[in-house]
Amino acid sequence: MDANIQSLREKIAHFSNQANALLAEKGSQIWTPEEQTKFDGFTNSIESAQKQIKSIEKNRELDAENFFKDATNAAKPNGETIDAVAAVALYMRYGSNVSTEQALAIRNAMSTTTAAEGGYTVPAEIAAMVVDSMKAFGGMRQVAQVISTAGGNSLNYPTSDGTSEVGEIVAENAAATGADITFGTVAVNPYKYSSKKIALPVELIQDSAIDVIQFVVNRLAQRLGRITNTHYTVGTGSSQPFGVMARAATGKTGTTGQTLTVIYDDLIDLIHSVNSAYRGNARFMFRDTTLAILRKMKDTTGRPIWTPGDSESITNGAPATVCGYAYTVNDDVAAMAANAKSIAFGDFSKFVIRDVANSTTMRRFDDSAFALNGQVGFCGWTRTGSNLLDTGAVKVYINSAT
Repeated sequence: MDANIQSLREKIAHFSNQANALLAEKGSQIWTPEEQTKFDGFTNSIESAQKQIKSIEKNRELDAENFFKDATNAAKPNGETIDAVAAVALYMRYGSNVSTEQALAIRNAMSTTTAAEGGYTVPAEIAAMVVDSMKAFGGMRQVAQVISTAGGNSLNYPTSDGTSEVGEIVAENAAATGADITFGTVAVNPYKYSSKKIALPVELIQDSAIDVIQFVVNRLAQRLGRITNTHYTVGTGSSQPFGVMARAATGKTGTTGQTLTVIYDDLIDLIHSVNSAYRGNARFMFRDTTLAILRKMKDTTGRPIWTPGDSESITNGAPATVCGYAYTVNDDVAAMAANAKSIAFGDFSKFVIRDVANSTTMRRFDDSAFALNGQVGFCGWTRTGSNLLDTGAVKVYINSAT
C-alpha cells in the first residue's frame, strides 16, 4: 500500500512540475484554449491522485479500527495477562501490527473512539502522567485550584465576595437582622486542545531500551502544557479559556517613566491593593526577566527585597521571597513594557482550572507521510478550561504608558 501511495505522490509531483512549467512559459501572455485545456488536465490529475491517497489512508485507518474491534471477540490468552500500561506501550511501539491477544489487551486498556473524536482514551495512569508533565510548564497548575468534572458541559461556578460582610450585636431575645449573601456565577468551560502531530523514528519507538510511554508522553505533554499555560495566564475568553492576567483587577499602575521597571513603593501598593483576607495565601507571579529586575531592587533602608530560600525548601524549608511573599516564575506573563500587565499578586487558589475526566486521548499515525521517512506519528488531545472566580483575589501591576 505504501508503494501505491508513493507512486501517486510521484504523479502529483510530475503534474505539478508540468503545470508550473507551463505557467512560467506563458508568463503574462494570453492562453490559447488548447493551453488552458492542457493546464486543466494537469490540475485534474493532481486532484485525482490526492483523492486516491486520502481514500487509501482512510481505508488503512478503518482496517486498524476493525482489527482492534474484532479482537474483542477473540479468546483471551492463557497464561500471563498484559496490564493496561504494557498494552499502551505495545500500541505505541507497533500500532495494529500485534497479535490478536495483544490487540485484545490494547482494546481493553484504551477505549476506542472514532478518528474524528481524536483517537484512543488512555488509561488513568497514563493520563496522570500527562497532567503531571504539564505542571512543569509555566506554573499555573502548581498554584491554581484544579478540579475534574465527569463531562464537558458548560459549568457556571458560584461566586460570592464576603470580604465586606460583618455580623452584629443583638439584644437579648431580639431578632437578628437579615443580610442576604449576593451570589454571582463565573463560567469555567472546557476547550479541546491538540498537541499537533509529532514524528518519531520507528527505530527509537521500537527500541526496548527506551521507556516509550514516558518518551511519547513527555513530547505530547510539552506541547499541551505550553499552550494551556499560555491560556491559563493570558487567555482572552474568546474561543479560549480566561487567563488570570486578563481577569485580575488592576492593583497599581506605574507612574510616568516606569515602562520597563517597577519601584519598591509600587510593589507595596500592589500588595495592599489585595484585601487582607486573601493575603494569607498570596504570592507574586511574573516572568524570569522581571525576577532579574526585582532581585536587584532595595527597599527604603537599602535592603534587598528578594530573599533567597532555604536550600532544602523542596522538603521542609522556606521558599525564596519578594517583599516577604513567595513567587511563581511564569514566562507567559508579559515582559515589562508600556502598559504591560507584568506582575500579579494575590491568592491564586481562587483561579480554577477545570479538566474533563477521561478526555486525554492519543492516536498513532502510520500513514505514508510518516512511513516513507521511517517515522511514526503521534498526537494527543485533552479538554480543559479556566477562569478567575474572584477578580479581587488577584491584582496586577501595569507598567506606565510612557
